[in-house]
Amino acid sequence: RKMNPIFTPSLHSQRHQFVVDFVRKNKPNKVADLGCGECRLLKRLKFQRNIELLVGVDIDGAKIKKKMQGLAPLSTDYLQPTYDQLHIDLYQGSVTQRDARLRGFDLVTNIELIEHLTLPDLELFSSVVFGYMRPASVIVSTPNSEFNKLLPGLTGFRHSDHKFEWNRSEFRSWCTQVCLDYGYEAEFTGVGEAPQEQQESVGFCSQIGVFQRLNVLPDRDEEEVFSYTLVYSVNYPTLRDNNTLLRVLVSEVLYWAEQMKNRWMEETTGENIFFHSACTERLNCPGEGEGCVNACIQYCVCFRFAVVPLAALWSFCPKIAELSGNLSNLRRLLVDQPQVKLSQDGSALLVKYDDGGMRLQPEQTDSDEEEDEEDASAVQCSHQIEPEEDWEEQLRMYRDE
Repeated sequence: RKMNPIFTPSLHSQRHQFVVDFVRKNKPNKVADLGCGECRLLKRLKFQRNIELLVGVDIDGAKIKKKMQGLAPLSTDYLQPTYDQLHIDLYQGSVTQRDARLRGFDLVTNIELIEHLTLPDLELFSSVVFGYMRPASVIVSTPNSEFNKLLPGLTGFRHSDHKFEWNRSEFRSWCTQVCLDYGYEAEFTGVGEAPQEQQESVGFCSQIGVFQRLNVLPDRDEEEVFSYTLVYSVNYPTLRDNNTLLRVLVSEVLYWAEQMKNRWMEETTGENIFFHSACTERLNCPGEGEGCVNACIQYCVCFRFAVVPLAALWSFCPKIAELSGNLSNLRRLLVDQPQVKLSQDGSALLVKYDDGGMRLQPEQTDSDEEEDEEDASAVQCSHQIEPEEDWEEQLRMYRDE
């Protein structure tokens, strides 16, 4: 029987929001949700950037598998990865069993779980969560039976699988004993408020205990047990992974080089001109200094390639600068990337130039694909003084013909 419709937002949304607010305030890195069910809470927690490891455990593996794909990375996570790290694991297993992979967490949540356990299993649960896992914080929510009289049409427990439903005094008594047995302290609150005139007499619809570990005990020499079955595992893309960093960097470099080449083409007039310099001011360069090539972005067209100095890219695009760190590192990262063509001295990017009117050899055709690699390796004009003089001489010779 569902009780949520009498609350706005729904009662389960309020419980999950309580956990999200706790996570935002306390910023735990490793979080586990026991009794995760259809992973609704996990789907909200995966957006909390401080979490690096997110784990769900439920005894019903079929229920996990039904909804686990909702935890997969989105396309935007691949297109625009950040330096944040996130790994998600989902296990089928019982909260009455130990598993070494669940030890040492910052936060373990148990939302509307304990009332589904028999009293002997509840004792095992306490031993496993508070005695073996020993997380820094534990959140436990459970129905408050005193509130039941306000729920329309309810007779008996709120759910047919509930083994008990405690009043506030019974819940506090259990929490206090857990604290004494395992070295925690607890605060009490809840969600789902009663009408103002009845709040004091009946309390919250869902009562919540927030446990904080009092001390860190030395690790006991216990046998490592792995009783849970892993049913889903995923790593989110992160810029801390070198392969992801390179993929994003190459994508940014190729995109901005193409944009800068296109801008140069728009500003260049004359069918036979094959050298052009564009001031950084016209390209909205963020500043001068290292990477600005004496405050001038230069492009050359030779052998059907436009030459874009890496220094100009590094200066023009803040994201390229952020990803690479410095100009030398940018060159080092790009040198072995097959999608990137660099000039012979490694100082510039070669961007394919397809306009038939802008070539060193007018009679050359676009069908000469086999010469492209040789052409690319021959390009040394980039932004150096001597090659620039060579190009000026060739330009004069070409015009004299």
